[in-house]
Amino acid sequence: MTAQTFTEIRYERPTERVARIVLARPDKRNAQDMKMLYQLNAAFDLAVQDDAVRVIILAADGPHFSSGHDLSDAGSKVGDHGPPVTGHGGFALPGPEGYFSREEEIYLGFCWRWRNLPKPTIAQVQGKVIAGGLMLVWPCDLVVASEDAEFSDPVVAFGVNGHEFFVHAWELGHRKAKEMLFTGEAITAAEGKVLGMVNQVVPREELEAYTLEMAEKIAQRPTVGLKFAKLSVNQSLEAQGLWTAVQSAFNLHHVAHAHNWVLHGQVIDPAGMAVVRNQARGKGPTG
Repeated sequence: MTAQTFTEIRYERPTERVARIVLARPDKRNAQDMKMLYQLNAAFDLAVQDDAVRVIILAADGPHFSSGHDLSDAGSKVGDHGPPVTGHGGFALPGPEGYFSREEEIYLGFCWRWRNLPKPTIAQVQGKVIAGGLMLVWPCDLVVASEDAEFSDPVVAFGVNGHEFFVHAWELGHRKAKEMLFTGEAITAAEGKVLGMVNQVVPREELEAYTLEMAEKIAQRPTVGLKFAKLSVNQSLEAQGLWTAVQSAFNLHHVAHAHNWVLHGQVIDPAGMAVVRNQARGKGPTG
């Protein structure tokens, strides 16, 4: 897949040493269907394989970075938009087994893969970042947010423990993580900076320029130093148990999906749908 074949994202080269990947479904609040996720993964690969690119920015069109997963895309199958890439299989198997494999690939697998890309990544964030939107931001190394950005994971309303890339305690601290999950309420950009989740907060009109300036500053460093610095920090988190905890939470997530299948005949509690949609539309966690 090349930059010219992308339909749900854009691949840009704003400077010689920086690639910028842009979510391009503003009419859907950049909700992520499976096609977008596979195109995003291909774009990251494109930037990684280009030795001239030293830093990768992840940005988004429109007023909101991402409202999360596109729930209308539940019928898409792994393989519809290219071959699997994370080494999992069994996607067509019946029941929870097949669904577990699907989410191992397109959610947990992609997030972990993007977290471990060998080049620095910067999330350029504005507006709402809801649930699956966090799964694009949190794998990035740095986060630059506009003053109007807000971050939430309200999906406990779906009868699950949170979104699939469960690094909440590392990103927010354990008490704030519980508050976010229990209440569904959003964290502002300013609060995210205090918590250490956000690196810098800037006015909306300065977001793109500021992020590119930061990327260019980082791109002046030797690539080998950047790669090993990133590995050192990531491995420090893994030594604290991050990967084990992420896998444990993912397993619980699928216990919750199986529970919902038994009670509701679908993987989420349908009563939570209005809660999450209201938040995406700016009506708060409870409407």
